[in-house]
Amino acid sequence: MTTRRALDGQVGVLMTGLCAIWGFQQVAIKASAADMAPMLQLGVRSAIAAVLVWLLVLGRGERLSLADGSWRPGLLVGLLFALEFVLVGEGLRHTTASHMVIFLYTAPMFAALGLHWRLPSERLKPAQWLGIAMAFGGIVVAFSGGSGAASGSSLLGDGMGLLAGALWGATTVTVRCSRLTDLPASQTLLYQLVGAGILLIGVSAALGETAINPTPQLFASMAFQVLLVSFASFLIWFSLLRRYLASQLGVLSFMTPLYGIGFGVWLLDEPLEPNFIVGAVLVLGGILLVSGYGWFRQRWGRGSVLRRE
Repeated sequence: MTTRRALDGQVGVLMTGLCAIWGFQQVAIKASAADMAPMLQLGVRSAIAAVLVWLLVLGRGERLSLADGSWRPGLLVGLLFALEFVLVGEGLRHTTASHMVIFLYTAPMFAALGLHWRLPSERLKPAQWLGIAMAFGGIVVAFSGGSGAASGSSLLGDGMGLLAGALWGATTVTVRCSRLTDLPASQTLLYQLVGAGILLIGVSAALGETAINPTPQLFASMAFQVLLVSFASFLIWFSLLRRYLASQLGVLSFMTPLYGIGFGVWLLDEPLEPNFIVGAVLVLGGILLVSGYGWFRQRWGRGSVLRRE
C-alpha cells in the first residue's frame, strides 16, 4: 500500500500553477468562441489529447486491457465526462467564464453526496453537511437578482454550469466505486478523453457548429487547451494524487475558481454582480468545508494536542 505524504513547498508552488491553468481554460474557450464554437474546441482538444495520452501509454509500456471488464465503467465515465463538457461548451455561449467556473466547481459537493450514499467510509460529518447547506445557499444567492443573473440567457448558462458540476461529481463517484480506481491514471484519463472527443465533435456537427476561423488567437488557445490543460495538467494532477494526501490537494485546488473569476474580469471585462460575489463566497466556503474537513480536523486536532501538552 502506497503511503501518501503531506504537502511541501514545492507541491504548493506546483498546485498554484495548475490552478492558474485550470482557472484560465474557461477564459481561453470564451475568448476564442467567435473563431470556433466552444463545444467544438472542447471536442477537438479532447481528441488530440487522447492521442497524446495513448502515445504516452505506449511509450511507458503500459498494458491496455479490456478483459478485466473495466471498459464498462470506462464507457460510463467517458459518457459523463463528454456530457459535462457538452454543457460547459453550450453554457459558455450564454453566461460568463466567471460564472461558469464557480458553478462547475460545485463538483466536489456532488461527489461528496454520491460517495456518502455509496461508500460507508465516506459518510459525511455534521460539519460537512453544514458546508453543503452553505454551498446550496450560495447557489441560490448567485442565481438571484443582479443584472447578469437576472437575464434568461445567463440563467440558462449558469444552470448548465451547475449541471456540468453534478456530472463531474458523478464521474468521480464512478471512478471511486468501480474497477477504474485500480487502473493507471493514464488509462482512466484515456477513457474520458476518447468519450469526450467522439461525442463533442459529433454533437457539434449535428448542431452545425463546425465553422473554424483559423486565427493566431485560436491556435494559441487550442495549443494551451491541448498541451497544458487536457494533457500535462491532468497527468500531473493524477500523479500528485498518487503521492500526496488528497484532502490537502483538494484544499489547494480551490484556488482555481478564484483564478477563473480574476482572469474573466481582467481579460474579458466580465461584470461581477454583488449577489454573485456573495453567492460565490458561500459556495467556495461550503465546498472547502466539505472537501477540506479531514485537513482542517488534522490541523485543529494537532493544535489541541499541543495545547494539552
